[in-house]
Amino acid sequence: ASNTVLMETPVCLIENGQDGKFCVNPIALEILNQISQHVVVVSVVGLYRTGKSYLMNKLSGKKRGFALGSTIQSHTKGIWMWCVPHPSKPDHTLVLLDTEGLGDVEKGDQKNDCWIFALAILLSSTLVYNSRGTIDNNALENLQYVTELTDLIKVKSPRDPKPASGDDDDEDEEDSQYVRYFPNFVWAVRDFTLELKIEGRPVTEDEYLEHALSLKKGTNRKVSDYNLPRQCIRNFFPLRRCFVFGSPAAPDAMTRLETLDERDLSASFLEATQRFCQHVFNQSPVKTIKGGHPVSGRMLGILASTYVGTISSGDVPCLENAVLTMAQIENQAAVQEGIKVYKEGMDKAVTFPASLEGLSQQHRHWEKLALERFASKSFKDESGQHMSDLGEKIAEYYDCILMRNEEASINTCHVLLAELSTPIAKKLEEGFYAKPGGYKLYCKDRDALVAQFRAEPNKGVKAEEVLEQSLKEKEVEANTILRADEELTEKEKQIAEQHERAALAEQQRKAQEEQRLEMEQVLQDERGRHQEQMQLAQKKLEQELENCRVEAERALESKLKEQEQLQRKGFEDQAAAMTREIGRLKEEASKGSSWKDFIKPVLSTAADIVSTIYEYKTLKMSLLAGKHKT
Repeated sequence: ASNTVLMETPVCLIENGQDGKFCVNPIALEILNQISQHVVVVSVVGLYRTGKSYLMNKLSGKKRGFALGSTIQSHTKGIWMWCVPHPSKPDHTLVLLDTEGLGDVEKGDQKNDCWIFALAILLSSTLVYNSRGTIDNNALENLQYVTELTDLIKVKSPRDPKPASGDDDDEDEEDSQYVRYFPNFVWAVRDFTLELKIEGRPVTEDEYLEHALSLKKGTNRKVSDYNLPRQCIRNFFPLRRCFVFGSPAAPDAMTRLETLDERDLSASFLEATQRFCQHVFNQSPVKTIKGGHPVSGRMLGILASTYVGTISSGDVPCLENAVLTMAQIENQAAVQEGIKVYKEGMDKAVTFPASLEGLSQQHRHWEKLALERFASKSFKDESGQHMSDLGEKIAEYYDCILMRNEEASINTCHVLLAELSTPIAKKLEEGFYAKPGGYKLYCKDRDALVAQFRAEPNKGVKAEEVLEQSLKEKEVEANTILRADEELTEKEKQIAEQHERAALAEQQRKAQEEQRLEMEQVLQDERGRHQEQMQLAQKKLEQELENCRVEAERALESKLKEQEQLQRKGFEDQAAAMTREIGRLKEEASKGSSWKDFIKPVLSTAADIVSTIYEYKTLKMSLLAGKHKT
């Protein structure tokens, strides 16, 4: 879908109450629920009163929006959201999240700051860390929250207890996976007054950041404390950039920043701001969840609710659990979207009574579109249960359509037969056939009626069955005329009775053949749907598994790059410590045919489900056929 919403001003997405409890604003959720476009989510975090809101206003393309404030008090509480059309990605929405300032002395709650930082990471595809002055040890110590991320965010759900051996491979593996799911990282250094030089050599902004993140050699406590935040940033955010901004205006004008005209701002500040915005617009990816599935606005709302609910309950947010929760909600919604496509399409396309062939063609067409819509919206339906649910709902609705079509056919045929039978009924009333040779005249008129009835188009699927019932009803009438016909001998009457019985038997055969063809077509449609489901399920699983492989490759690339840098700087021990997780990532990224081995049991389970449904349908059709014969 290509819908977004127009927000004139930001709204609070996650409210931070005076009791320190977080809650999601239902108004913000309602806004997100209307956005089915993929979203690029940019969050800004940093100490309070460092100008975070100004950058977010620039990204929104508006001069005012997020409150800037002109005092030493923090204006932003909780996390505020502004959804705008993405300036360089058509049919995408840019979601800007301005977070409560960290280190607010009035708040004095470090745990609260940690959760704000964690939520910004969990919800965004690009995280902007805003600071002032220089990237020195103080600046990195202010970013202490990054050292607690493994305590604040879990990748996997701990389903099984730790092995008795105390093997911590699972924990190591989890640590190596954070890089897959964390956002891109941008460090924005405000009011930067130094020259970009290291040991007298000019450097780029990114080189300045990498120099600031360099590790010290040694094993004592002081060195470990120095290295910890730097190592965490290097581990968790392999895709990182830096932008430095000089002072935008004279100190006395800083309190009026949002009202200043651009010509009153320094040229270097404007140039840095433009480069920053262009980088965010062009390089920020669509927000994805574990498994590489792109996130829509509605899904972002589900994520926010899930994470805040988990934090409020005292638990630690888990990426895997959030994906499973969202998958359940999204797959149920995908089933509803699919059945809506089918119902609306069939209701508009089908005119009753319809031919069996025409009805089947429309059914297969709209069923295919419904399954494709489901496949485009669903994810992690690994057992195929939700797709099967959709197939069953389609089958149930198609059964209703078949019944309506049969009823329409029966009514149409009854009306037509009543109209065609009027001349015969009038002759019977007048005693026209009550004379020698009357039976022959009656048979001639009845045969003409049957011929006219069969020649009439658009009678539907019950024409022969209704005709059979009508001829049975006229059997007494025909026998009465036959017995009263004095022109015929007794032997001729017996022969005529035999012809009548044979004609009725032939008509019954035609009615049964009509029923058989309908059943056969329905079963053929069922087989077609099952094949379509299997093809879509396989395609969907292969795509999701390919996304996982790409995630592993991206993580591997970043780890190899980090290992190379450590080796180049002489940190052989740290580089060697990464060998095991690199080997694990290589193994995962190199999986090719083995993905198919994973798919086979999943598809087998789904095939068992649809096979059971098909067998049930076949039995149902057989019972109906037997009932008809009886």
